[in-house]
This record gives sequence, C-alpha cells and structure tokens, in this order.
Amino acid sequence: MLFLMADFDYDVAVIGGGSAGYAAARTAANADLRTVVIEGGREVGGLCILRGCMPTKALLYAAEVMHLVRHPDPWGIRVKGAGFDFEQVMARKDAMVQDFAGHRRQQLTEGTFEFLRAEARFLDPHTVALSTGGKFTARNFVISTGSRVAPSPLPFLDEVGYLTSDDALELKRLPKSLIVLGGGAVGMEFAQFFARFDVKVTLIQRSTHVLHDFDVDATDTLENVFRREGITVYTNTKLLAATRKSGGKRVSFLHGAQEIHVEAEEILFALGRIANTEGLDLAKAGVATENSRIIANEEMQTSAKHIYAAGDCTGPYEIVHIAVQQGEVAACNIANPNHPRQMDYRLLMEIVFTEPQIAVIGLTERAALARAIPYRAASYPFADHGKSLLMEAKDGFVKLLANPATGEIIGGSCVGPDGSDLLHEIVVAMYKRMTVHELAAVPHYHPTLAEIWTYPAEELALEIKPGIPARSF
Repeated sequence: MLFLMADFDYDVAVIGGGSAGYAAARTAANADLRTVVIEGGREVGGLCILRGCMPTKALLYAAEVMHLVRHPDPWGIRVKGAGFDFEQVMARKDAMVQDFAGHRRQQLTEGTFEFLRAEARFLDPHTVALSTGGKFTARNFVISTGSRVAPSPLPFLDEVGYLTSDDALELKRLPKSLIVLGGGAVGMEFAQFFARFDVKVTLIQRSTHVLHDFDVDATDTLENVFRREGITVYTNTKLLAATRKSGGKRVSFLHGAQEIHVEAEEILFALGRIANTEGLDLAKAGVATENSRIIANEEMQTSAKHIYAAGDCTGPYEIVHIAVQQGEVAACNIANPNHPRQMDYRLLMEIVFTEPQIAVIGLTERAALARAIPYRAASYPFADHGKSLLMEAKDGFVKLLANPATGEIIGGSCVGPDGSDLLHEIVVAMYKRMTVHELAAVPHYHPTLAEIWTYPAEELALEIKPGIPARSF
C-alpha cells in the first residue's frame, strides 16, 4: 500500500503507555508531531509503577524498618513485643501504587497527545487494528510494550504451581516457609523481604554465586548477610524435580554432587521476564525479533526504519531511567531524522535494593577482565568508616576502577548502606569524565557516608601518575 505524507492519521503512534512510552509521546508531542498513545494493559502505569520498582521498594523499606525495630540493642534502645500487620504493610504498598499510577494516568489523559485504551496489532507496516474496533495509520511508531514474567521452562514446576513476582505483590497472607528459585535481583530482594517478616526462606541459585554478573566480593558480602539473617542459600545447583507434599511443596536439586530436598509451603519463581510482544503481529510490520525481544540499533530503530522500540520490550537492560532515555531518543530521531541521537550505555547503573544495597556504575572488575580493558582498582570497607560505624552498618565496601594511564574513573561499586544514593556521586564523576585525582580533591563533609569515596580515590591517585585525559571506554 502506498501512502502519502498527508494520508497518515498520526505522525507518531506509541504502543504502550509505561515509562518508555510516556517519554516517547511527550517528546514527540513537544516536537509538534501528531501523536497517539495506545495502552492495552488491564491497568495503566507501566511495570515500574504497578509491579516493579515502586511496590517492591515500598515493601523492602517496610522490611528494613521491621529489622531495625527488632535489632535496637547496639544503640541502647529497648523494644518489647515488636510485631507487624501484614495486611497493613500491603495496604500501604497498594495505596502508594495507586497514587503513582493515578499521576501517570493523569499525564497520559491530559497530555498534548491522544490516549486510547485498546490493544493494538499491526496489519501492515503503517496500519494497526485496535481491539476495540477500527484501525488507524501512522507515519512512525514507537513500540514500548514492556515485559512480563517469564514462563517456567520446567514442566514439573507448572505441575506443582508457584508464585511469580507479580503474585508475591498481591499476597493476602504470608506463607510460613518459601523456596526462592533464582538469585538475581528480584529473587534476592524478595528473599530478604519475606525473611524479615518471619518467613523461613531457602534460596536456590544455579550459578556459583548469586547476582552472577557482579563481582564476587560484592556477592560474597550479600550471601554472608543473608545467612546471618537466617536465610538458607544454595549456589551451584541444578534443579531436578518439584512435587507436592502434604501442606506444601518439595524441590529436589543437585548441590555439587549431592542431591538435596527442601520443603516449604510455597515456591517463588524469580528467574526473569520476557518481552511483551505477543499479539502485535510484528512480522506484518517487518520488525525483527530475537527470543521475543525487538531488535533495535543504538538509535532505537528497528529493522523497519520507521518503527522504533524502547524499554523492556527491546532491552538490553530492564531499567527505568534507560527506558525513559530510549523513549526520548526514539522520538527525537523521528522528529529530527537528519540529526539522529544514539543511546550511550557507558553510564549503565545496576542496583539491588537488598540490605546491604549493591550499586554499580560503569565497569565491574568482572566486565573489565572479560573485555580486556586495563584498570586499577581500590576499595575501602564500611567497617572502618566513621559514619557507617555510628550507624552499625558495617557490611560492605566501596570500590573504584580507574584507567591506569590517565586515572579516569571507569567504574564504581558500593556495597553498603544507602548504596543506591551514594552511587550517584560516581555517576556524576563519570559523566564529567573525572579522574581519581579530581575526585580525591573534592571536599567531603565529615562525618558522612559519602566521604568514604575519597579513600579509594586517594589510594589510586597515589598509584597513577596524572596524565592527559582520554576516553577510556
């Protein structure tokens, strides 16, 4: 079908109204493009608000408060009979989600673009049909349909049944015991949440360490904390079977050469998400995918040059601020095709909101070694830092990676209190391509958690002769 420019109903159609989709629509509309957003989900708000960042962090903060209340002795405080009301914990989470979702609905319905509640599927590269009836055409598209919980690849799990991360957020009561399958960020965060609310938790991870993409010193710290808090952690495992037992479920697995059997009331399957692209009929639009994820270049352009993708449906990282950037890049490139912008993943951040938190920017040692990037590293423990000692937050450390020739900071890790916030000092430093010499010279107030960064910076500044600034990676 041959279209002329004036034939299209819209300049830009955004399929999906989550963080990436809203960012794309706002950017496109601000560029005076006729824009429509189509959202077909049961709820409006996107994964982060509805079933991701916000509800899980609300629950984790409640668990942290519970933990502090039950361990007041170091500060000379006495608390008797500390308990909790799980229904109230969940009700607070629900209220916060509704508040955040309400704001997003307002942004979508009152934006300078059209907002439609329907599912969409492609009829051809420029035409989509709506589940509510009718169809329309658009000159360009941005697909931002997010992700959904990955189905279990193990038939025996389907037979016995299990909770997903979505299910865990809707629980009306706590199970007495829980087996968590998966030691990624989702599994680790839920494991600690449940354990701090008196659930007996066993975590089973396939690889030799939890959070296998992180450095071993970080994962060792978190594994030790989990075991200290009463969580049973098995790594280097292979699942064999899952069966129903009276009053619960049983999981069998190899741990090294030994076969282990663990029983619990419930199982939490926390082994990832997949792109939510089913039903879009992407083949009719000429959009290539790989394992359900939409393939896009650094300009967020798909194999169909007029169709872009953003957020979890394309990856490569399922992180909200990256999804927002991708949506903005996609819309900017539609509006300004002669001056395209590209995504820059140099400042990639990864954060796990356990306690201690694990937060990473740029390169880890593992990644630097895998990519044969030369580096010098230095770390400093919270157990020898004034402010963290005052807080009784002695687990973990901070670590800096620097270019050995110039001293430019190429990576930072914080395993410890408020790591998610502390990391942003290194984000700013890396954004400005600062050297360890420059960071070491920045004044830091005492006593603060943030001043801990000066110690590895000073150590590296002494080791590395100041050189001519050069881009490291």
